Amino acid sequence: MVRDRRASYAQSLAVLRRAKEFGNCDGRRVYTKTSIMLGLGETAEEVLRTMRDLREADVDVLTFGQYLRPTERHLAVVEYVTPEQFDYFRREGEAMGFRYVASGPLVRSSYKAGELFLAAMMDEDDERDAEQQQQQQQPQQQQQQQ
Repeated sequence: MVRDRRASYAQSLAVLRRAKEFGNCDGRRVYTKTSIMLGLGETAEEVLRTMRDLREADVDVLTFGQYLRPTERHLAVVEYVTPEQFDYFRREGEAMGFRYVASGPLVRSSYKAGELFLAAMMDEDDERDAEQQQQQQQPQQQQQQQ
């Protein structure tokens, strides 16, 4: 597994977990998102274990993309991941409970289709919350009228 040396694996998971906890404590809904670049020699089991860790950290959205070597000074690509492998990780992520998984060779963390989906998902969550609040207020209003 290749990581940016400025942050450990445990630190990255803790940041994702705390972002969700702190954001939700004042009544706001916070969605967390992270990305994994494939093709640097990781095994399927390492990826699945990472996905489980991310779900334990309550991450909502996960993207998978193919690592592409930007310059000769960067790490070389070990393998080009097949479309079937990307699809496998998408299905596994959905089964694990991620709200959204984008997985493909050209997917990046700012994947536009995912951003549109997230906007729709957040609107749907806001509408559901408003309906629930309205339903909770109705019995209170009826009691006040009596």
